[in-house]
Amino acid sequence: MDHQQNFGLEVQNLHKHYLLGEKNIPVLTGLNISVGKGELVVVMGPSGSGKTTLLNCVSGIDIPDKGAVKISGHSIDLNSPRERTLLRRHHIGIVFQFFNLIPTLTVRENVGLPFVIAQRKGEEVESRTDEMLETVGLSQRKFHYPYQLSGGEMQLVSIARALACSPGLLLADEPTGNVNPNVGRSIMDILRAASKQQDTGVLMVTHNPEHAAWADRICFLKEGVIQSEHRQNGEVSNVQPIHEKLLELGI
Repeated sequence: MDHQQNFGLEVQNLHKHYLLGEKNIPVLTGLNISVGKGELVVVMGPSGSGKTTLLNCVSGIDIPDKGAVKISGHSIDLNSPRERTLLRRHHIGIVFQFFNLIPTLTVRENVGLPFVIAQRKGEEVESRTDEMLETVGLSQRKFHYPYQLSGGEMQLVSIARALACSPGLLLADEPTGNVNPNVGRSIMDILRAASKQQDTGVLMVTHNPEHAAWADRICFLKEGVIQSEHRQNGEVSNVQPIHEKLLELGI
């Protein structure tokens, strides 16, 4: 298998700054990162280090100042609104920290929303929607509305929605940040299973070393670039090396 096929995501020399009044604030300053197909990669770093900016630039929610983004070996023109829309519609699933469910839609309708946007319908779509609800353990809640769910259940719905169309790349911004520890472990189990069983590349941001321990690889972000990487042994690992690396980098 060639290099391009091995990687779900390749980010090269990514730069992004913001203006605060008349002051130029650099956030990403030449960042490089890759995510293999079937690989779960976690990014850790201090608040304000650019973790969410990275995810936004990769997904086309934001536009980098400079740099290249490749999805499955194909260069993405992030200056093209159409290409950014098609990227998110067909290739990327996104899990937000604050769920972003549609309050007027049922759980089942929320999970099936990507199919509606992609103008896909039929028995296969219905079956896949129900399969994803079963995967996250919410089949019994399919006709409920978001306001009838706990925070953890809402996040599980958002994960089912993000994975429904079997994206090649899943981006997850602090997916365990607003849930209790038990749900957090369930979320990590689902994300890890998705990466291995669906061959999905997962790029996740977290502050939680216990959840980072589920990753295949941890990238430590500081001052706009990846300062260091820690490769795991293929299993959920001990958190001690992660704590040590965070202390070493002052994160």
